[in-house]
Amino acid sequence: MQLGLIGLGKMGGNMRERLRRAGHTVVGYDRNPDLSDVKDLAELVDKLEAPRTVWVMVPAGNATQSVIDELKDLLSPGDTVVDGGNSRWSDDEKHAAELGVKEIGFVDAGVSGGVWGLENGYALMVGGSKEHVDRLQPIFDALKPEGPYGYVHAGKVGAGHFSKMVHNGIEYAMMQAYAEGWELLEKVKSVDNVREVFRSWQEGTVIRSWLLDLAVNALDDDAHLDKLRGYAEDSGEGRWTVEAAIDNAVPLPAITASLFARFASRQDDSPQMKMVAALRNQFGGHAVESAKK
Repeated sequence: MQLGLIGLGKMGGNMRERLRRAGHTVVGYDRNPDLSDVKDLAELVDKLEAPRTVWVMVPAGNATQSVIDELKDLLSPGDTVVDGGNSRWSDDEKHAAELGVKEIGFVDAGVSGGVWGLENGYALMVGGSKEHVDRLQPIFDALKPEGPYGYVHAGKVGAGHFSKMVHNGIEYAMMQAYAEGWELLEKVKSVDNVREVFRSWQEGTVIRSWLLDLAVNALDDDAHLDKLRGYAEDSGEGRWTVEAAIDNAVPLPAITASLFARFASRQDDSPQMKMVAALRNQFGGHAVESAKK
């Protein structure tokens, strides 16, 4: 199958490679000419046979809106746009309506997998009409992990990004729990090998997880995380999760507290945020800040 892919950063570039390994033809565009297969979006569209599919992997907000606006004038009836970035779910219906005027389909896809997705596959949470989603199934099958899990048609337009938003909210809370436990272990005098305590939890415990494995990786690189500053950004999806909880009167105390903990990290050098920052770097390649000397 042919696919146009816009945005060839950490995830987009690896997605292009995974799809090509599966035998699909991918025409990629990025503002960085060293990464791009074409000089602009017009050339990307010209290289695809109708009905075209264009997957967008650019930052949420103005960047995504700008690409949608340009594609609306370049694509034809029967083509489909997939927004695979971290757009707010409430933007999806707007984008679907804007493209729908030109009879261009729209699918939103929450994508999880970070820098490990090339080899392990990407978990996909998809929203859109069955007609549009079914046509893209070969692409989803190539991107998802092997086996029966890792892909869901979550519902109508917006459902994919809403599901990914909740996923990221849960991720916030899980990372915060590991970070708090790590700080407490580091604090007491009786425990003198915190890294190996974390490693001992990787098998046979109810808290084992991929995040725990990544925490051990981070501690193998820097046993006490001395190289990191206790500062962690938030992607915006934690905020959106809390806002959605308020709108729907759903209590989310753990997720809300984990979001506020990140805000607190920007005021002081938080030991817990060293672990959160290390985990974000491990699974997503997110930037970290070095400790001040």
